[in-house]
Amino acid sequence: SFCASLQRELSEYYRLVALLQSEVIHEDDCDVSVGSFDGMTLKKLSVWLMQPSLKLTVLASLLDSCSGKIGGELVSTIYSFMKHGDSYIKCLMKNTLSLAVQPIFSLITRWIFEGELEDNHHEFFVLSDPSVRDDRLWHDKFSLRPNMIPSFITFDQAKKILLTGKTINFLRHICADQTSIKERDVVKMSCINDGLCCFSEQNNSFGEMINVIYKQTSLHLLDVLHDKYKLLDHLKAMRDYLLLGQGDFIRHLMDLLEEDLAKPAQMLFLHNLTGILESAIRATNAQYVNADIIKRLDVMLLEVSPGDTGWDVFSLEYHVSGHIRTLFTQDVMITYLKIFNFLWRAKRMEYILSIMWKDQMSYGKVFRLYPEFLPILHTCHLIGSEMLHFVQQIQYYINFEVLECSWVDLMSRIEEAHDLDQVISAHNNFLSSIVSRSLLDSQSLPILTQLRTIFDLVLQFKEQQKFVYNKMDEELEFRRQFKLNQLQRSNKGEWGTDEQTESDEVKRREEFVKQLVPSTLSKLRVLSQSYKKLVENFLSSITTFSDGSLRCLIFRLNFNEFYHHQHPHTGRLSKIMYASHPQKIKGTKEPKL
Repeated sequence: SFCASLQRELSEYYRLVALLQSEVIHEDDCDVSVGSFDGMTLKKLSVWLMQPSLKLTVLASLLDSCSGKIGGELVSTIYSFMKHGDSYIKCLMKNTLSLAVQPIFSLITRWIFEGELEDNHHEFFVLSDPSVRDDRLWHDKFSLRPNMIPSFITFDQAKKILLTGKTINFLRHICADQTSIKERDVVKMSCINDGLCCFSEQNNSFGEMINVIYKQTSLHLLDVLHDKYKLLDHLKAMRDYLLLGQGDFIRHLMDLLEEDLAKPAQMLFLHNLTGILESAIRATNAQYVNADIIKRLDVMLLEVSPGDTGWDVFSLEYHVSGHIRTLFTQDVMITYLKIFNFLWRAKRMEYILSIMWKDQMSYGKVFRLYPEFLPILHTCHLIGSEMLHFVQQIQYYINFEVLECSWVDLMSRIEEAHDLDQVISAHNNFLSSIVSRSLLDSQSLPILTQLRTIFDLVLQFKEQQKFVYNKMDEELEFRRQFKLNQLQRSNKGEWGTDEQTESDEVKRREEFVKQLVPSTLSKLRVLSQSYKKLVENFLSSITTFSDGSLRCLIFRLNFNEFYHHQHPHTGRLSKIMYASHPQKIKGTKEPKL
């Protein structure tokens, strides 16, 4: 097309030369002397050739500038020559560009209306990679070549052109949707056929056409994903099951899995866990979820390391296929798995401490008549309450400050989205927000390590309490058996006991208490001190984050400055947090330094 426009200008020049030649021949035939007033003079010839010479000079300069360029680069160069103060040169470049841009305009219209791309000479700014599989069509198959975008087309317009054609391809090849879009067809019927509109400063019909087609095509794709393929249902399933939003289901699943997951990881069988998952679904509100959604939920086991239990390798999995893989890519599902493992571990801590609290209440009633055991029971209760408070506040922060706030923001952004790229971006930001605010990113690794160490101490405390309670159960059973033997002998008419037996039993009990209570209290104190130190370090570390929710977490964990006496710096930081966020801590007394 560029060559054709040059040929047209040269033809005009040849026509002028022929006209001048015929004029000279005519003068010769009429015996008009060359150089006379009535004949052709150098001055007249100079006037005749003034504009053609200027045209040839400009075209020669244009050809030098366009050397080696094709497609978008070529028309951008021509367009730059239009930015000229001489109206004649500007008009010349406009005429040249109107022809040169026609192939690109044809490629654009075919792409945005049909989704077809036939760029054999690599002149178009949309690039297609035929080696990309259909499941990566949206992400990798089509892309922009910035150097090929004509300078009179803005980058925003180029993105809309790319998205429009990509959307048509996605609808046809992934969604198998051939539905005609009425508004787009109307625009197509009335579509301008002149490439001049692409760079016209007085007429914005090209930009309006791009906006209308982009909007209608993208809106149709979003409607298909929401209505036909239930995109929001899949997102909610991720929120409910992989992000532990379905509380009754998660709690019942933990109840059913507790015995199996306590075993070494090598002793787990996937089919057993799958059966337990199905039982949890049938027993909770998950049974009322759409069958296509719930059947995607499955169990997976992570790679086993030496010493792992079932809790360390268990994970839920959500199978994605077909169209939804565009949103839930492999990297996205890995991120979900990473978040699930953290949330599952935190939920397990809360679950363990809740069961331990029930045990403490039960043992407190049973052993209230045995004062020798009360120090152990009291210490266990104090440590358990402290740990439970910490874990519950962490859970509150994760569930409400992180997950719920991020979820509300995601739903709002999806509702406002104009195309699938914006939906994908909103979802990726949703996951990034959870990862960073849950301390799962690389910058938060030291703090996450501290939190995991605190969780490990919870498990140690669980084992310590279990060991002590078992010993106390054995002792209680021994004492009951002693009383039962006394009663049986009395029923036979014998003495229930004698002085020696009574003395031996008293010594045995004293020896048992002497061996159990001091050593147990010592271990519990060491564990308690280690726990307090870890929490103090954790509180101190999270103050380096600018996130207001994290700083508010400091107050929730240390609302009464319990750790202030162990670590004054932490108490001082709590006051700073209070001064920065007084609106979140109404009704509380300002802590003293």
